Amino acid sequence: MKINKVMYLIIASFLLVFTACEPIVNEEHLVDSTNIEGVKLVATQSTPGGNEITLSMVTPGITGYWDYGLGKALTNEVKIIYPIPGKATFKYVGTLGSQFFTKTIDVQVDKLDHALNPMWYYLVSNSTAAGKTWVFDGVKNDDKLWWFMSAPGNPDGAMGAWWNAGGQCCPPSDWAGKMSFDLNGAANFNHYETLTAPAEKGSFVLDVANKKLIIIGSKMLGSAAGNKDGVYSIVTLTDTKMVLYLSNSETYGTGWTFVFKSI
Repeated sequence: MKINKVMYLIIASFLLVFTACEPIVNEEHLVDSTNIEGVKLVATQSTPGGNEITLSMVTPGITGYWDYGLGKALTNEVKIIYPIPGKATFKYVGTLGSQFFTKTIDVQVDKLDHALNPMWYYLVSNSTAAGKTWVFDGVKNDDKLWWFMSAPGNPDGAMGAWWNAGGQCCPPSDWAGKMSFDLNGAANFNHYETLTAPAEKGSFVLDVANKKLIIIGSKMLGSAAGNKDGVYSIVTLTDTKMVLYLSNSETYGTGWTFVFKSI
């Protein structure tokens, strides 16, 4: 009888130990503060039909960012000077709590009554709808620096040539081509393999704040040394000259520099 009591005590002790070791789990579940329909986006133009626009997401409890096509703002409100007349669609990307969402708002821009950053006029001209055409600032084997290997990871060293490919040896296939930028209803980009070749149409983003030029759906002149993402650092941009730089060319694994002139 005593043996049975001892066994019961031992078993009970084990049960208490194992029970005490079981973790206590407090499960917390994210809960949506509203639905997509409840997210309110507001676009305010400083003048009727004007291109200075304040984009606001005014619903409490929502976090996210604005994607206005030509850049992103990691905030619920941003003021922009939009460069393209016509109907513009702006996108807000955020979270309701447990799920992400995307919602858009349309704005009609009838006039460019606020001046753009000068970089826009340098790239596309003052006649923004007509646009501007750019070519390489040099020709095959002219010994000039216009398409060449340079130091990686250093925009300040962009003009230090490691190998003058275009001017001395091996220019890209489109060395005698051209490219154009305009804001005629959209940010339009066209690449031409030669001066008379048909256009390969795409679009572009001019990131003024970060001094980046991004080519989408087409290719930059000299992209044989480019990257698939189409992102180029702007070293120089004036009314007549543009110098672009890649810190790491996917083709060569080095830096690469592109020098263009307007025509």
